[in-house]
Amino acid sequence: MAMLDRNAPPYLSAALWRGLKGRCPSCGDGKLLHSYLSVTPHCPSCGEPYGHLRADDMPPWLTVFVVAHLVIPPMLYLEQLYQPNVWAQAIGWSVLSLALTLALLPRAKGAVLALMWSLKSEGTERG
Repeated sequence: MAMLDRNAPPYLSAALWRGLKGRCPSCGDGKLLHSYLSVTPHCPSCGEPYGHLRADDMPPWLTVFVVAHLVIPPMLYLEQLYQPNVWAQAIGWSVLSLALTLALLPRAKGAVLALMWSLKSEGTERG
């Protein structure tokens, strides 16, 4: 029976799950983001540097993609079934879309940063 190497990097799925939770993709203990979307330069628990990773436009794109796929089908279904007032729809779907976007954006950024870290993607700001 093979023994697990405690110093081996985690599998991609474990790193992505940790990133989605906003945790360090390496150890899972330290925070990946120190404010809403600001990346911590290094993990306070294990010292793993990830401040050089730049997610750029991928997290917003991923967030818009997911939110659109969560909001548009029920919106079209309700429109066909009940034909609610346009103003009620505009306010309701806008609030739902905004809430989902604000909730998913940091998680998408964490997942993208964890993916970049796991694939050893180098950022352009590393000195």
